[in-house]
Amino acid sequence: MITLHDCFTSQIAVFDLLFTQCIVTFVTTGHVLMGLLLQSERHGYDLKAEHDHRFPTARPLAFGQIYAALKRLQKNGFVEAVGTEKADGPERTIYGITDAGRAELNAWLDKIDHPIETVANPFAVKATIALLVADRDVASRYLSRQRAAHLDAMRTFTRIKTDPQRSFSDVLSADYAIAHLDADLRWLDTALERLLTLEQELQND
Repeated sequence: MITLHDCFTSQIAVFDLLFTQCIVTFVTTGHVLMGLLLQSERHGYDLKAEHDHRFPTARPLAFGQIYAALKRLQKNGFVEAVGTEKADGPERTIYGITDAGRAELNAWLDKIDHPIETVANPFAVKATIALLVADRDVASRYLSRQRAAHLDAMRTFTRIKTDPQRSFSDVLSADYAIAHLDADLRWLDTALERLLTLEQELQND
């Protein structure tokens, strides 16, 4: 019998997928960097450190990603090199946001992000494949295990949002994750109820 492993191997991976599908869709690295540069002039290392501190539940930015974004921003006139700093390693270029960059950032912040027309649902895909290559029991076990993993993740994020030592950014991220996990749980419950209908539909194709 085919064995289906859980879609996520840890509670953090659950949020990582949610963040990738639901947040990064609307946020570009360049706009994030400009927002951080609006606070103060920084070099790439400082930008990474500040990003990872401000958005602890987001996927950490790679240095290559940061410098590629800075290069594009500089080419577009949104940031400029304002100096250099010599540390223990190589000389680092310090960047600052320009007036054009401020205008672009303000325009981006003012823009409404419309919900995406298509939503990726790995759970539906996996359940459908389970029905195609195995049977309803396999699909049901997968959805049930996925539901249990979501409940574990919700408990984790609930502890985060109720921890008085956590930062406001942590609490906001936990609220976002819990809302999406709750929606997924409702979908999983509905999917479990409708497996028979889906199985009959696939058999008739």
